[in-house]
Amino acid sequence: MKNNKFIIKASNQMGRLPNQFFSTLVEKVNGFIGLGYDVINLGQGNPDLPTPPHIVQSLQKAAQNPINHKYPPFTGKIELKKAICTWYQEEYGVTLDPEKEVAILFGAKTGLIEISQILLNPGDIALVPDPGYPDYWSGIAITGAKIVQMPLDYSNGCFPDFSKITTNQCRDAKLMFLNYPSNPTGACATNSFFDEAIRFAEKNNIVIAHDFAYGAIGFDGHRPISFLSCPGAKDVGIEFYTLSKTYNMAGWRVGFALGNHELIQLINQFQDHYFVSLFGGIQDAAITALTSSQECVRKLVNTYELRRNALFEELHILGWSAPLPEGSFFAWLPVPIGYTSSEFADTLLEKAKVVVAPGIGFGKHGEGYVRLGLLSEEERIREAVQRISKLSIF
Repeated sequence: MKNNKFIIKASNQMGRLPNQFFSTLVEKVNGFIGLGYDVINLGQGNPDLPTPPHIVQSLQKAAQNPINHKYPPFTGKIELKKAICTWYQEEYGVTLDPEKEVAILFGAKTGLIEISQILLNPGDIALVPDPGYPDYWSGIAITGAKIVQMPLDYSNGCFPDFSKITTNQCRDAKLMFLNYPSNPTGACATNSFFDEAIRFAEKNNIVIAHDFAYGAIGFDGHRPISFLSCPGAKDVGIEFYTLSKTYNMAGWRVGFALGNHELIQLINQFQDHYFVSLFGGIQDAAITALTSSQECVRKLVNTYELRRNALFEELHILGWSAPLPEGSFFAWLPVPIGYTSSEFADTLLEKAKVVVAPGIGFGKHGEGYVRLGLLSEEERIREAVQRISKLSIF
């Protein structure tokens, strides 16, 4: 009998993957819930409300259609692509070619990781907002490329300062991620910022990948701007959209990439080696979501705005000051003096049984902040701040 032990050795790319910072937070939260504590979770990014009934009913009907029991077209149903284009024209004034400028994705997250694999080689640079969505880092790590963080702060409107990117960094950069409305800051883009970003990308031959996941969620009458609505955007980049936030369809995994036809062709080519597109019934339900009345979306945005207002009313009473988020379903709040973001989050969980996400989990420049999600009922959000007030920290 052989004594040598069989060894599984992972590839180098597995070793390059970043740690999932928030998995530790989830374990802590589940530990307190398991002990029977009433925990108010404002640290998540998972919509708490159900998918609208008409979309669910559409899936139920589509699931019974035998045509959907077969493989769908590899690049997705043309009917869905046409629905996306019509919806984008109506909502954002953007004209798209359904054949050449739309790629169907298994959720926007998949596309945001794929675009790094499609464009980056080892040693290339990707420009990433800091603080920003941590999964941008994952695709970059898989390729062996390097990350250059673009700091965001309120003094600059939570926009990156392109003048601080060095000549050498510009030379080696092949891809830049942008995200407005922003996770985690809640800031929204302006036309002038997107125009500046497009000029910077043209000058330096850098592809822009705009994450428009929260594109439906703007407050105080503000409508978030599509990157693709700006002149020249299609020449330098693409936009990623998801139905997860707009229609509370997070578990359905429906997203799409839109814009530059060469990039869309590359995404479709890449995905041919992984997927046979989404289940046809889900595509049919997505068509229903996009082509039916959008009143459910308006009601959802109003719900988030009421929750935001309730949160900031309580924060004002507490003396915890921060700018109102313009969009998304997050609030980005400064940590009290004397705490790191992780220490403060741990204190709120342990002593108030309130969960917030530490800013350091979104990048080095997220330190000093915590993210609160507007993903609990208004009464629970108020109760969370009232519990924090009893700690006499502020």
